[in-house]
Amino acid sequence: MNSSPSGRASVVVAELGPTNTGKTHRAIERMLEHDSGMMGLPLRLLAREVYDRVSARVGEGRVALMTGEEKRLPPRPDYWICTVEAMPMDRPVDFLAVDEIQLAAHRERGHVFTDRLLHARGRKETWFLGAETLRPMVQSLIPHVSVKRATRLSQLRYSGRRSLKSLPPRSAVVAFSADRVYELAESLRRLRGGVAVVLGALSPRTRNAQVAMYQSGEVQYLVATDAIGMGLNLDLHHVAFASLSKYDGAEQRDLFPDELAQIAGRAGRHLNDGTFGTLNTLPELSPRIVSAVETHQFPAVRSLIWRNAQLDFSTPEALLDSLSRAPQHSAFVRVERADDFDALRDLSQVPAIRDLITESASVELLWQVCQIPDFRKGLFGQHVALLRETFLQLSEGDGTLETSWLAKQVAPLDDVSGDLHTLMDRLAAIRIWTYISHRSSWLHDAEHWQERTRHIEDALGDALHERLVERFVQRAARRSARRFVRAASRPAPASDSPFAKLGLLLGDTAGADGTTLTEEQFVQRVVDATHESFQVDVVGNISFEELPLARLVRGADRRSPQLALAEPEVWTGGARQRLERRMLALARDLVSEAMGGFPAESLTGAGRSPATRGLAYRLAAGLGVVSLHEAREQWEQLDTESRERLRALGVREGQRFFYVSEALAPPALERRSMLMALFHQRAVPPGIPREPLLEVATLGGWDARAFGYEVLGAVALRIDIVERLTEALRHPHGGAQVQRLFQELRLDGAARARVLRELGGPVSAAQKKRRRRRRSKSAPPVPNKGDAHV
Repeated sequence: MNSSPSGRASVVVAELGPTNTGKTHRAIERMLEHDSGMMGLPLRLLAREVYDRVSARVGEGRVALMTGEEKRLPPRPDYWICTVEAMPMDRPVDFLAVDEIQLAAHRERGHVFTDRLLHARGRKETWFLGAETLRPMVQSLIPHVSVKRATRLSQLRYSGRRSLKSLPPRSAVVAFSADRVYELAESLRRLRGGVAVVLGALSPRTRNAQVAMYQSGEVQYLVATDAIGMGLNLDLHHVAFASLSKYDGAEQRDLFPDELAQIAGRAGRHLNDGTFGTLNTLPELSPRIVSAVETHQFPAVRSLIWRNAQLDFSTPEALLDSLSRAPQHSAFVRVERADDFDALRDLSQVPAIRDLITESASVELLWQVCQIPDFRKGLFGQHVALLRETFLQLSEGDGTLETSWLAKQVAPLDDVSGDLHTLMDRLAAIRIWTYISHRSSWLHDAEHWQERTRHIEDALGDALHERLVERFVQRAARRSARRFVRAASRPAPASDSPFAKLGLLLGDTAGADGTTLTEEQFVQRVVDATHESFQVDVVGNISFEELPLARLVRGADRRSPQLALAEPEVWTGGARQRLERRMLALARDLVSEAMGGFPAESLTGAGRSPATRGLAYRLAAGLGVVSLHEAREQWEQLDTESRERLRALGVREGQRFFYVSEALAPPALERRSMLMALFHQRAVPPGIPREPLLEVATLGGWDARAFGYEVLGAVALRIDIVERLTEALRHPHGGAQVQRLFQELRLDGAARARVLRELGGPVSAAQKKRRRRRRSKSAPPVPNKGDAHV
């Protein structure tokens, strides 16, 4: 992945600077200007956020999500959004970016980021995003890198010490243990009536729900660990530290100034300035630290964490030796400790395991098992025991885990009762099984276990969110008690309008036949649903599980429909934002379907030739179809490589049109008709697009091409039929095919002749004879010679 197919080296850009500089946003925009791309993010939560943003722009059909515990893989994705560890490095893409690259200095995860810095490259362009402290290392390791300094969009100022009572709205209080976070949240609840909570140990689903509650304004305060310091984009005005030290997995230590800045920098988003300080239980920050945080000036990183990637699987001892190999470069420090290495060392001494390790394949399997993460972070011996049993089962019999054993491990976790600590323990445990379920070759029915573990994790996450709301948000607790019932058990709404009152608010119970869901559970079901789970009618009404959910409405043009939720007042602010984002992604998918999947956005960005951008723009404006005379000049200006790229995307040079092949298929034409009706606020003429032939008179003044038809005399033929006819007319032996098409269209002789004339095709002898007869009847009489004197 170091160079492009043409032999040109990949352009490598390092955009370095503090928080709130727009680095990630610019990387997303740049990625979408390429045909394909991949982004590595430091957190599963951030990966999901970026995935939602990208899919809302280009549709879910073009975007894959890859983390250790979640995979959303459409058939042919163009863009891959991943956690850094889960990036599929064997998949070539044009653009590649890695965010928060300064984590290459992290004592546990750093070696993965270092590996990406050294080896991950896009075919055309590579971006590394992170802190300015990494500049010397990046310049040393990548000689031809282009380093850009990102400037913060707003000011960050120190505001001293404050009491909890005097904190302004839109504040976050930061502590470094769950117990302290709960204590502060309880105090703020008593003072302010409500607070959201964010901990690293929460599931992404729970964190999403808590963040959405805060972002929508349902609560004005947030209590969090340093989990907010990485990637969470929050509408924060002030960050107050309740502690200035943390346990980092090895020792209790003071926060480094750059760590303080990473967290404090979450205050002030976009152009809004922010402040930071401490609670009045702590001393004032020293002027030196304050100056460093305000000016973003910190000592440069002098070494990166490294681990050998060239592993020897011949024996467990050889593997341990290769993992322990010292780096040759002075800039690298070998990783001190890692759970997977410790587990390998312990398991390789177990006699039962040593008896099974007879070849390199079994050693490699043992290493894969050792890489199962320990989300519980409890007794390491308990985790090693789980890994031991997993390896023994995979090494015997048919090489898969016993279904009964899996069920025995997972079943006790399917329980949403208990307090906050109990639910968090179960969440951590089920995440291990979610990870294992995505090793498809290890299970008999991987899809079943992926669904089962995801369902349990979702249920636990929802229950944890409810417990947090009940404990820390008194007013919102009553709102969260609403229940949503599946459409199958609902009576039909009294109104004939599909957007009459949803009839969802049914109190705490539902009918005997219905499945009762909380608002959060229902919204998550919608967010997680595949494209095929939604029903979209011909006028743009969107339903989910027979429930009217939203409708498409007129946008700036026919390729940019907007949406309106059905009964928006039903939803709380956080739920409404998440539903709107999911519906917007669906709308982009619908437009993409109308264009036959043509990736117009990536072909019209900077870096493309003017001819490519021009042709892509015309194709996009025509929803995948443009006449030859409009676009031939740009097509002729394209080089061979650009033409082949377009052909690979389905673009065809027809006899009368340039078109995306799938844009003329019936499903695409159905979507085209819907978009036209939405934009022009008029009913579609009858028969479109099912009928291949229409009388021009039935179009009612509509432009036939807008629906994928071409006017030929008194009739309009669908463009796919026009192309088939024209191709047959150009073929030396296409006469029989032309006649079959005419018979299918039931065209009479006069209409056939007019169509042939319009298409520039041959005229039969009988048609010529009829034409001469008509001319002779209409011509004036020729005078006789004897009449010459007249």
